[in-house]
Amino acid sequence: MSLLSYLEPGAEFPPTEQALEDPNGLLAAGGTLDSATLIAAYRRGIFPWYEAPQPVLWWSPDPRSVLFPGELRVSRSLLRTLRRGRFSLSVDRAFDAVIDACAAPRAHQDGTWIGSAMNQAYRKLHREGIARSVEVWSDEHLVGGLYGISLGGAFFGESMFTRAPDASKIALVALCHMLQRAPNAVIDCQVESEHMNSLGARNISRLDFEERLQQTVDMVVRDDIWRLPERCGALL
Repeated sequence: MSLLSYLEPGAEFPPTEQALEDPNGLLAAGGTLDSATLIAAYRRGIFPWYEAPQPVLWWSPDPRSVLFPGELRVSRSLLRTLRRGRFSLSVDRAFDAVIDACAAPRAHQDGTWIGSAMNQAYRKLHREGIARSVEVWSDEHLVGGLYGISLGGAFFGESMFTRAPDASKIALVALCHMLQRAPNAVIDCQVESEHMNSLGARNISRLDFEERLQQTVDMVVRDDIWRLPERCGALL
């Protein structure tokens, strides 16, 4: 039976094959949320997910839910929303507002896993050019968005939110639109959900995922891939 590793600050992560089967993918506890640790984790497909007062918990589930940008599934209703073109788009214009919106309690939830320490850690990564956000606006009101970690051609999705019908889905369409400019790009969705499956995500093995990361995280991606048209209708 596998035993859960405890990380001292600055320690290396154990091999991901040591992750527990139940709960699926739990690899280690402890450590810190400093930028170097977070980047080292994501490069290997490991991510933090915990709620205070727990220690930081690190995960590498098998299988892994991923979305390849060219496989995005756009429903008829979402297509109609895009064609109306009433939403505007931006990248990294309001990262702090996006992560705060993602951290806000949702209906039927008692709390949030994006606590203060997580919030501040990802804001720091944003200032360092590692964490990015996509925003959807109605006039000057932020109505949807997503954020995640960008390393080469890999985007590790962390969370999304919506305040208007289809707004978070439009943020995902915009993300896929940009990442199709990067060869072999992959969006990490972490764990399977019906919502992401409906948008084209699928499961691959942990080994396959890690092999794909080896091909993408060190890829040199021009900064100009992170350009979006002003209106969502131009994504079509």
